[in-house]
Amino acid sequence: MLRLHGIIGTSSDAAYAGLIHDLEHQDGIELLFVPPSDAGRKRFRLTTDRGTDCAVSLDRDEDLVDGAVLFLDPTRAIIARFGEQEIWRLKPTDQAAALKLGWNAGNLHWRVRFDGDVLQVLLDAPLHTYRARILPLLESGEVEELHATAVRT
Repeated sequence: MLRLHGIIGTSSDAAYAGLIHDLEHQDGIELLFVPPSDAGRKRFRLTTDRGTDCAVSLDRDEDLVDGAVLFLDPTRAIIARFGEQEIWRLKPTDQAAALKLGWNAGNLHWRVRFDGDVLQVLLDAPLHTYRARILPLLESGEVEELHATAVRT
């Protein structure tokens, strides 16, 4: 269990933006999805999207916000996100489409999981921003959108 005390800053703070951007390219970002029922609490225990068990404690004068940086070192960061992880499910029609989709997902540094022949994209931004990046594959019918869902991770 990783004990996290206090908020370091937010992911949008200029002081941390460069390091967080570099960590994104090194696959070093972990997201801690905080359900609405826990958002106002000062102490809680949750697991990140990468499986890190975190015990979070905040000072009385601290309020957790979406994008709060709870842990930061040269190899990884743990960032709080409100709500539950949304997953966009995509199914390529054939092997060629699967290669195109996989290339795009990797090139765009999307966080993904695999469920048989379905690519599950873990959304960190609004769905429309992801759709725009692979719109030609969707419009051509090479990739089918199954649905986006919110899940507890």
